[in-house]
Amino acid sequence: MQTYDFTTKPNRLNQSSVKWQKSENQPDLLQMWVADMDFLPLPAVKKALSDYADQHVFGYTYPSDSLYQSILDWEKNEHGYSTEKEHVVLIEGVVPAISTAIQAYTQEGEAVLINTPVYPPFARSVKLNQRQLITNSLVIRDGRFTIDFTQLEAEIIKHKVKLYLLCSPHNPGGRVWTKEELLKLLEICERHQVILVSDEIHQDLALFGHHHHSINTIDQRFKNLTLVLASATKTFNIAGTKTSFAIIENDTLRRAFKKRQLGNNQHELPAVGLLATEAAFTYGKPWLEELKAVLEENITYVIDVLAENTKIKVMKPEGTYLIWLDFSAYGLQQPEINQKLQDEGRLVLNDGFSFGPEGKTYARLNVAAPLTTVKEACRRIIQVFGNK
Repeated sequence: MQTYDFTTKPNRLNQSSVKWQKSENQPDLLQMWVADMDFLPLPAVKKALSDYADQHVFGYTYPSDSLYQSILDWEKNEHGYSTEKEHVVLIEGVVPAISTAIQAYTQEGEAVLINTPVYPPFARSVKLNQRQLITNSLVIRDGRFTIDFTQLEAEIIKHKVKLYLLCSPHNPGGRVWTKEELLKLLEICERHQVILVSDEIHQDLALFGHHHHSINTIDQRFKNLTLVLASATKTFNIAGTKTSFAIIENDTLRRAFKKRQLGNNQHELPAVGLLATEAAFTYGKPWLEELKAVLEENITYVIDVLAENTKIKVMKPEGTYLIWLDFSAYGLQQPEINQKLQDEGRLVLNDGFSFGPEGKTYARLNVAAPLTTVKEACRRIIQVFGNK
């Protein structure tokens, strides 16, 4: 029996929601794109922010010891990762942390490697910081993404890669990398002295029996070349509160990161973010368990109904609430796919090409919404791409 409400669709219109902005003038447009959930928020987060509004002056704030402890407890209890307060660096977001790491550990013109397709800010951050972007294409085997380790190592050697940005769990494919896969990546990075930055923002959303492994739990000897980036924001849908953290166990890497962070004036965080993060990590576990069951039901529904009624190939995610849809059977590429979905189905998904050229026949569907909303999205997809 559910304790929390995952069936009520909250009103997102006229709330300054990025996800729903275009629907304010086109209310029939269904938004199923950016990684932002359409569920009612965790009650403990609402209470923490309400109490803050009632009791506080809105001046500068500092992170409490209890916030740090909530992060340490969450990492230990949920992911088996024991670390120390001194290793945790708070920062406003994982994407800003990626840019900070690029600036701290590489020089302009040096090579940074990513696996594609991948979350668009990876490539954007590399390019805008004037680094050389090196892409290693993921390979689809048995309906899921895998890494070509031989090609990846060859690219590292050829381009003298200094930094590797890993998405774990993977967005948009939903892969939850195995311990064996992560060990291979770490061994390659160690051989060639490459710093590995692991974006683990979706770490709490491993599904269908899969288990997320933090990069720093694989083997102690690799902690001198790794950064873990994580947050409560995706897990508990509090991205607007702008609080994330980096875990950097190597003292030299941590000092360099904090120096660049200070140089960018990224060291101050909003009070609402500190409070929301602590409340989520302290009280959110039961909510998260119910959420994951809802997400599994939604994903299963999408897979079954699209397989029965369309030629779309659905990549079943092992984690996240994002589904990678392959429309190649229709002979279309982006932006034609999204154009048809929007014009004929009044449905907005993420353009697959924005994740890299491998996504030219794909779109990404966000199913973090009540099942009724997911069913309506599928109905619209079938309306446009149904079997004829």
